[in-house]
Amino acid sequence: MNISLCYFPGGKKKALTMSYDDGQISDRRLVEIFNRYGIKGTFHLNSGKFGTEPYLSASEIKDLFKGHEVSVHSLTHPFLTLSPKEELAKEILEDRRRLEAAVGYPVRGMSYPFGDYNDDLVEVLPHFGIEYCRTVQSHGQFTLPNNFLTWHPTCHHNQNLMSKWDQFINARLHNHMLLFYVWGHSFEFDRHNNWDLIEEFCKTASNNEQVWYATNIEIVDYVKAMKSLKFSVDRDMVYNPSCMPVWIGVDGEAVVVEPGKTISL
Repeated sequence: MNISLCYFPGGKKKALTMSYDDGQISDRRLVEIFNRYGIKGTFHLNSGKFGTEPYLSASEIKDLFKGHEVSVHSLTHPFLTLSPKEELAKEILEDRRRLEAAVGYPVRGMSYPFGDYNDDLVEVLPHFGIEYCRTVQSHGQFTLPNNFLTWHPTCHHNQNLMSKWDQFINARLHNHMLLFYVWGHSFEFDRHNNWDLIEEFCKTASNNEQVWYATNIEIVDYVKAMKSLKFSVDRDMVYNPSCMPVWIGVDGEAVVVEPGKTISL
């Protein structure tokens, strides 16, 4: 029997996630586009700038990002590797605190301001309740990260986005899970006058039966649940201790393991 961990929810092997930083007012237009086409996004916000030009207000965050994910981007957007430890703690924890007050759920993700990080920062993030953190180092690939605290995206939206999507959607699978991860800042669409790009992308990428549309934290949670599966010695049984269904490959077929259940294979 051939057992493989190669499926996203619904037995799909491909996923799309979008990741946008800062929380400026152009996020309103981007969210409207995402919602129109059923695209899910993660929005990394600087809560210390709420209510100042050109940033969003704290009062609109919950409703605006409903169905998406709100995530840490630090309180005031400093270079975190240059910050004293005390300031570092404030920048991350106070941002979490304010965002959680705004949205009403635990905020567990982050992206690095300016893409600035080092090993010391990566090591301390779990102590601040951060479970993943996105870099700005686009690698052009469709792979899941080895370490979610240094999560490198596929591409910025200005890096041949449409041709990358074609490459992704036509990629052969070979028992791998493929992730297309796009990042950027919504204000860049104003700056470069290319809102048509993200509109075209979302329209093209929408409603594809091959693809799971997910936020960053949904991907993290699913991968953790998948890795938590407990197999018997002979691999003829599997137990799912998590709170979500997980799909596995059994002789090339997708099989769901419901939460809290043991199944025979």
